Amino acid sequence: MLKQFVVFPLEDELYGVDIHQVMRIEKMLPLTRVPNAPSFVIGVCNLRGSVIPVIDLKQRLTLPSNIDENAKIIFVHVGKQVVGMTIDSSVDVTSIDSDEIEPSPSLVTGIDSQFIQGVAKISNRLLIVLDMERVLTLDQLNVLADLD
Repeated sequence: MLKQFVVFPLEDELYGVDIHQVMRIEKMLPLTRVPNAPSFVIGVCNLRGSVIPVIDLKQRLTLPSNIDENAKIIFVHVGKQVVGMTIDSSVDVTSIDSDEIEPSPSLVTGIDSQFIQGVAKISNRLLIVLDMERVLTLDQLNVLADLD
């Protein structure tokens, strides 16, 4: 069965999120910092009248974090919550047969393997498919819900 993924780069690697979880993608928006928020929460933004928490996805995945002028925010549904996540730059959409997504090896790119749903090969590169339900724990989602 073909599945579609929104694909984006983080630190020279390709990552993907199931397209059904993606609400929208925006250029970097003005953020308001929130006191006492978890370290990976870089603030909240106003998205069409809704206050949405924004996380630094690279920091959450324990990758070196630097947000520059090309950064974008991808807004995804995680459970019943909408969360913005910073990504490095432009995105693409690709279709992958679910049979081509292999379970993640135990050591993948140095990020916590619990966040990885699997790995697929596209255009001679590996795509790390993120499991958005695991990128943020239930407790973290509850903290984020209190921010909006």
